[in-house]
Amino acid sequence: MTRRKLVAGNWKMHGSLAQLAELDAIAAAARANPAVDVAICPPFTLIGAAAARGDLAIGAQDCHQNLKGAHTGCVSAEMLKESGARLVIVGHSERRTDQRETNEEVCAKARAVIAVGLIAIVCVGETEAERDAGQAVAVVEAQLQGSIPAGARAAELVVAYEPVWAIGTGRTPTAADVAAMHAAIRAKLGGLLGAEADGVRILYGGSVKPSNAAELMAVANVDGALVGGASLTAADFVPIIEAAASV
Repeated sequence: MTRRKLVAGNWKMHGSLAQLAELDAIAAAARANPAVDVAICPPFTLIGAAAARGDLAIGAQDCHQNLKGAHTGCVSAEMLKESGARLVIVGHSERRTDQRETNEEVCAKARAVIAVGLIAIVCVGETEAERDAGQAVAVVEAQLQGSIPAGARAAELVVAYEPVWAIGTGRTPTAADVAAMHAAIRAKLGGLLGAEADGVRILYGGSVKPSNAAELMAVANVDGALVGGASLTAADFVPIIEAAASV
């Protein structure tokens, strides 16, 4: 089936009110390439101001699994929705590593995101040691098994494959490696979600930049990209949007 490409930028712990000016050119590129969905996920502090700038989809980088409670420093999916977010990244490798998030916690967060009507971007990916040991597919399949909410529908779920060893390093897997992993993810989703799996978009993430975006976007089952550093400026991010529109 035909799936719309999605290019989502993850600003991580970068950005300021002044930097939101970059969104104007990004939004213009989104309007010029209507076949591609475009989103930016800035820090929590910028979501409201970013959403108020116009029609560009704005997301968040995490949320708590509960809608409310005594969870100092945490933000619920409902709060994010009220701030103007339309999607939420959960299970990013940096949170799985730095905050020791488990598959069960990621799944609970994804359920919370979906429950309030937002789109969950569930991240999966292996470390370099796991890939070198020949365990990459098994690791990713286990993450999907534990992190994807039962009964999730394609309209409310996106999967982002980010090999941990490629994030921010400038290294990327070969096109053949990406194709093999995305095919394995599609097959695993089929076992988990049945017919809905065909509509779930699978993004590639990990040192995506203007120079390699077109090659990556042309790979089978790559339905877009989750972009880190290259999403911080329109000069780098717009060519990735255009690459997605060209395939």
